[in-house]
Amino acid sequence: MVNADIEIETLAEFDQVVARGSLSGYRIQSVNLLERTFALLAADTSAAVFLGCAMEPDASAKVRADGALVYPPVPDLPFNPYRGLLYTADELFTGLADGYEATPDAQAYAWFQETKADGDVFSSMLRSIHDDAVSDALDEHLSGARVVGVMGGHAMERGGTEYRGAAELGRGLARSGLTVATGGGPGAMEAANLGAYLAPAPDSALAEALELLAKAPSFTPSVSDWARAAFAVRERWPDGGDSVGIPTWFYGHEPPNAFAGHIAKYFANATREDGLLARSTAGVVFLPGAAGTVQEIFDNATPNYYASRGEPTPMVLVGRHHWTEHLPAWPLLRALARGRGMESRIALVDSVAEVPEALAAMGRAQ
Repeated sequence: MVNADIEIETLAEFDQVVARGSLSGYRIQSVNLLERTFALLAADTSAAVFLGCAMEPDASAKVRADGALVYPPVPDLPFNPYRGLLYTADELFTGLADGYEATPDAQAYAWFQETKADGDVFSSMLRSIHDDAVSDALDEHLSGARVVGVMGGHAMERGGTEYRGAAELGRGLARSGLTVATGGGPGAMEAANLGAYLAPAPDSALAEALELLAKAPSFTPSVSDWARAAFAVRERWPDGGDSVGIPTWFYGHEPPNAFAGHIAKYFANATREDGLLARSTAGVVFLPGAAGTVQEIFDNATPNYYASRGEPTPMVLVGRHHWTEHLPAWPLLRALARGRGMESRIALVDSVAEVPEALAAMGRAQ
């Protein structure tokens, strides 16, 4: 069996496997088994691993006696370190009616603030286990997908022309069959996820959605109002398209956006950034941004320069003035690429309308 075949992440999967009589060698990940005591007592659980699965004491004793490894749930945490699936916006924003501070997302950030520098190896271990579980779930979700990353600043406000352009970009990429992946936060990231979310809807939906969102243009001063406006859009168009957001509690003052269908949220920002870029196998689009986006450009350029991940992936920088005059990353990127395999895989364009053709052209040049 390959690794994915031995992971059980839902109760339905557990029932299917246990019906065959053996859980030997399986990894059961964050499944509530309190009502499956008889099944556990009857099944062979030798060499199984139970990660954060709630069980009755007699069931736990039996599987341990079989030789299974049991990592019990950790009490009093605002997150599940053993989770088997990616987050959803509904999960992270549960309790938003009582204010953002009441949500699991805000509570996880508060826990991180309290523990990130306390020197407690247990806290750091829990963060590492959580982030590894999220990476595993992300790989499973994106298996076989053609992923294009869209990078850009968090400060881009709803209601502006740049925000509309980023949303149109996300919509166009999604409609072309690509999976849009962003940093999962506000600004340009939210806009691209919004566009992918509205890809199945009529073209007119985007203008209506932008009008609704403009009532809360930024996540400051109120994350609650900002998030509620997004959920109002989702309620208006409940059957949105899928995309991925990959945010971090390291920048916890930037909340995740509600338009990514699946959210891989990390504690470690370095793991999050490298993972986002590495999984963008169909290319990365860099919208105008500041320090974070500049860092992402060269984080992506380095493996392309050394070909450490195989063939270089396309890189498209959007905004000629921004990337040549305001923050002149393009001249340096072009100089790095000269004479190397990545030289034909970088492009500078004036507007988001040019991005799909630029990506297609570099794909043909591969």
